[in-house]
Amino acid sequence: MATVDIANPPQEYPDIVGARPTNPLAANFKPFIPASVQLPELTLFHLLTGTVLGIIFGASSLYLVLKVGLTVSASIPVAVISITIFRIFSKFGFRDANVLQNNIVQTAGSAGESIAFGLGVTMPAIMILGFDLEITRVMLVAVLGGLLGILMMIPLRRALIVAEHGILKYPEGTACAEVLKAAASKESLEVADKTHTTANAEIVNQEAAGGGKVIFSGFGIGLLYQAAMGVFKMWKDTPEKIFGAPFKAGSIAAEISPALLGVGYIIGPRIASIMCGGGVLAYLVLIPAIKFFGEGLTTVLPPETGGKLISQMSPNDIRGAYVLYIGAGAVAAGGIISLFRSIRTIWHGLRGGLADLLGHHGPREHAPRIDRDLSMRVVIGGCLLIIAIIMAVPQLNLRGNLLGAFLIVLFGFIFVTVTSRLTGEIGSSSNPISGMTVATLLLTCLVFLIVGWTGPHYFVTALSIGGIVCIAASNGGTTSQDLKTGFLVGSTPKFQQIAILCGALASAIALGPILLKLNDASTFTCR
Repeated sequence: MATVDIANPPQEYPDIVGARPTNPLAANFKPFIPASVQLPELTLFHLLTGTVLGIIFGASSLYLVLKVGLTVSASIPVAVISITIFRIFSKFGFRDANVLQNNIVQTAGSAGESIAFGLGVTMPAIMILGFDLEITRVMLVAVLGGLLGILMMIPLRRALIVAEHGILKYPEGTACAEVLKAAASKESLEVADKTHTTANAEIVNQEAAGGGKVIFSGFGIGLLYQAAMGVFKMWKDTPEKIFGAPFKAGSIAAEISPALLGVGYIIGPRIASIMCGGGVLAYLVLIPAIKFFGEGLTTVLPPETGGKLISQMSPNDIRGAYVLYIGAGAVAAGGIISLFRSIRTIWHGLRGGLADLLGHHGPREHAPRIDRDLSMRVVIGGCLLIIAIIMAVPQLNLRGNLLGAFLIVLFGFIFVTVTSRLTGEIGSSSNPISGMTVATLLLTCLVFLIVGWTGPHYFVTALSIGGIVCIAASNGGTTSQDLKTGFLVGSTPKFQQIAILCGALASAIALGPILLKLNDASTFTCR
């Protein structure tokens, strides 16, 4: 973990505002586009392109999460599409997008996928409980959760993205940066060459071109593989072997996915082995043990709510009824431990933001371009406005409920911090957002039980809190990946934050009606 050496004056490293981190990778890092270079970045056409792509990918991700319960990060596909679109436009006399403009496109376009996941795992629960899936409720949860997650991530950028550079990998963000750099325009390469230590600029261009060929070749192979497996069903996507006695309910399975293969390569063998170890513990230890000790029960064992006996359950049924809650508790405990271990770095980032809020700018008054965030006035003002809306609107069933608003802020901050760190370690595709949502619901229901709020109308209140926190955590992780990409390529954080706020708002508004349309078409069985 990176630490901060307060004794070192910040002037030694002008690209890092505040105390210099003792992590040498963070202290000596130089972005692809240096801070001294001014390129067009937050332009209207590129922002609109990213927003439209975000809505499209958000709709497809919403369908995917309702069908199979997972999504894959949209940043890299959006970046590839953006590069392709503007490269084609350049053939007809239009200006090609530079690397920072393409980054704005992928930043705005990535928000839809994370919001879709949060909606898909929480809103159907309202219907299961017998309540109407009102469009205003869905849109409010999506908008409020999406914006809250982004705003809460902004003051954490310096602590998690800058100070932990080289420690937190942010796999999708790093891969997306490599895609953008490999396909950078001539304009971008010209200014980037001047900042590299390579004496021969031609070598840099050849390396970028070679990297681009590898990346796009991999993209093509992955697309063909996924089409053969998913569309034409040429082989089983998740081969599985379930054991019988004496190891009843034990199972081995593997999801043979190009996306997960790429994520595993980026996160490295250590984190991949830890994740594999969790799967071994669940499917070869916990599930067989629950089956062995519970098979003789003649009554349903809580927290199973479907009425099934353990003797009637498959391995996946046992996972959903029991192991999921064990995992949720582990995620919550690990997240809280991680939060306390990171408190020093987090406080360092928040302190810088508070100094900006109070006008004590110090070295931040003339901060370099690559270290300019949205003002803390915007962050705190936006959070207070969101809290006021949460308490005021009747669709969320909070109706002036200060405790509910406090729980949203508390759990939102905790799980945005946790998911941002976990995203940096294992990637967005493997981030256990659903476990954090279950933990949020369990803790919220525990608080409600303590204060005596046990009526049926509090079900929707608890689910609204869980939905907003889930989307906030999901979007916080996506925001951290985007900011990591921007950190690597040399984008202006402020422009990225504006782009993802716009993309999240547009996607949240659009995904509400899309969710209802998918329900009307019987896409998911909660009717």
